[in-house]
Amino acid sequence: MCTSSIPRPVLNGEAEAVRGLWTGLGLPGIIDVHTHFMPKRVMDKVWQYFDSAGPLVGREWPIAYRLAETDRVEVLRRFGVTRFTSLVYPHKPDMAAWLNQWAAEFARATPDCLATATFYPEPDAKSYVEQAITAGTRVFKVHIQVGAFEPNDRLLDDVWGLIEDAAVPVVIHCGSGPAPGEFTGPAPIERLLQRHPRLRLIIAHMGMPEYAEFLSLAERFDEVRLDTTMAFTGFAEESMPFPAQLYPRLPDLGERILFGSDFPNIPYDYLHALRALTELPGVDDDWLRNVLYRNAAAVFEV
Repeated sequence: MCTSSIPRPVLNGEAEAVRGLWTGLGLPGIIDVHTHFMPKRVMDKVWQYFDSAGPLVGREWPIAYRLAETDRVEVLRRFGVTRFTSLVYPHKPDMAAWLNQWAAEFARATPDCLATATFYPEPDAKSYVEQAITAGTRVFKVHIQVGAFEPNDRLLDDVWGLIEDAAVPVVIHCGSGPAPGEFTGPAPIERLLQRHPRLRLIIAHMGMPEYAEFLSLAERFDEVRLDTTMAFTGFAEESMPFPAQLYPRLPDLGERILFGSDFPNIPYDYLHALRALTELPGVDDDWLRNVLYRNAAAVFEV
C-alpha cells in the first residue's frame, strides 16, 4: 500500500540538500534517465516482489519512496529533477503495447517526463514500436533479466532496426546484477551492436557486475552509454563493488555516463546516490556536471 504524503526526510532537508548539490555545480537541475512510473497494479506487484526478496532480487530490499504516484512526481520536482523517465517493461507477451499506451498518457499528463515505451519479442512488436516512435517516444526500456529473452531474438530484428534508424535511446538492463539471467551479460549485447552499431544503448547500472566488459563496449561503440543507477552506492558496493582498477577509466568516459537512480525502488535516500558520485576518485566538478545534466540534455535534446 502506498502512503499519501511526502515522506518526512524529504520535508526535513533531503530536498534542500539535493538542490544544494546541483546548484553548487552551477546546474539548472538534474536529469534522471532511470526512474520508474507504471500502472498502479503493475507497480504494486513490483513492490511485492521486492518485499518478498524474490530470486531476481536475492536480498532484503526496502522501497525508500513507496508513495502514491502524484507524490512521487512531486518528490522528483522538489529535488530539482527537470526530466525523468517512466521506465516500463513487460515480463511476458501481450503486455508491452498496453504498457506503452499507459506510459504515453502519463507523459502527456506529466510534461517533465520523457515519453517512454518498451517492447518484447512477439509478432506484433514491430507494429507497436513503430507506433510509439511515430507518437514521439523519447526513450525505450528493455529489461533482459526480467523479460528473460535473448536481445538477438529474430522477432526483434525489425524492432532494433527501427530504433536504430530513429536514433531513440534505449535504457537496457543487461548486466547480470542483482542476479544473473539466462540471457544477461555482455556477450549478447556485443552481438547486437555488431549487427546494429548505431544503436543508442544506455547500459543500466553501469552494467553491474560486468563493469569492465560494458565499459569496453562504451569505448568501442560511439553510441553506447552507461547510467549510474545504484552503482557506487553502499548498497551495491556490499555485493557488487565497482573494481578499484576501473576508476581511472571513468574520467575518459565522462561524456558517455548519465545519471540514473532507480527511483522510487531504491533502498536508500536519493541523496546518497548523488553523494556517492561526488566521492568517486579521479572525477572533478565538470565530470559531475556532465553526468548529472549535460550528457542527458544532449542525448534527449532538452
